[in-house]
Amino acid sequence: MRQFLTIAANAFMELVRQPVFLLLVTCSGAFGVFLSIVPYFGFGDDPKMVKDSVLAVMLLAGLFGAVLSASASVAHEIRSGTALAVLAKPVGRAQFILAKYVGLAGALLVLTYYNGLSVLLASRMAFDAYGDADMFAFYIYAGAGVLGYAVGGFTNYFLHRPFVSDAVFSLVVVTSLAFVLINCFDRDGKLQTFAKGVDWRLVPASLLVLFALWILAGVALACSTRLEVLPTLAICSGVFVLGLMSDYLFGTRAEHGERWAEVLYGVLPNWQLFWLADALDTDKSIPWRYVAQASAYVVGYLGAVLAVAVVLFEDRELS
Repeated sequence: MRQFLTIAANAFMELVRQPVFLLLVTCSGAFGVFLSIVPYFGFGDDPKMVKDSVLAVMLLAGLFGAVLSASASVAHEIRSGTALAVLAKPVGRAQFILAKYVGLAGALLVLTYYNGLSVLLASRMAFDAYGDADMFAFYIYAGAGVLGYAVGGFTNYFLHRPFVSDAVFSLVVVTSLAFVLINCFDRDGKLQTFAKGVDWRLVPASLLVLFALWILAGVALACSTRLEVLPTLAICSGVFVLGLMSDYLFGTRAEHGERWAEVLYGVLPNWQLFWLADALDTDKSIPWRYVAQASAYVVGYLGAVLAVAVVLFEDRELS
């Protein structure tokens, strides 16, 4: 068990130390908040457009994060010989792959949490064509980002710590504090009831996006046991696109008893189960019971995908 936790922790830290991970965290969060201050002239539907857009940014950032992190965690270590050095010790291949996935899932959790803060802030900052942009919140959020990078630079220069990982963790902490500070004030900088205007229905929606990313990370990890970054990205993109259209392409035919459609409909993950932005219209909400049912689907699907990953890795030549 100690070896498992050590490999998982090392995998998590290796991914967080990747410059591309810091770039994804910073750009996706900043772009999500930026979308909330842009006038769309959506005839009163501007807030809905903002919420849909920031959730889409969260999903796409997680897609690239899952693929790049999985490739860096497995394919790169196989190519560099690190995996062979680890498996030369009393560590099984199944234990190695599962621990790598736990580290990858933890990194995606950090990315999604940071983007989730930007999603909640965007729901408070969104305005229609007759309102004004919430520049008060935007300046505080931007200042928090600058401060996070400054803390990473300080610890790197004076304490000789890794800049990227310290910047990531400081961004998460400072932005969380900025989120609390912003929600204590209104658009004009006056005290208000905490989190007034924040659409908390986005929390279960963000959790469902995280579930989708965990499934995609499992697929990317299975591909990374045999392939490099670009083929893995191509396959995961194909799985993502086909999964979005699985109801249309295979669902109807599966209901009519076509065997090939039943197989494909069951094998491909149905991303529509995790994309419920339309449920946030008007006074609708996503019930937590549905989130619990979706988590059961994630556990079952991940069990199958990780089993395939272990089988593919068992006879992989590492030398």
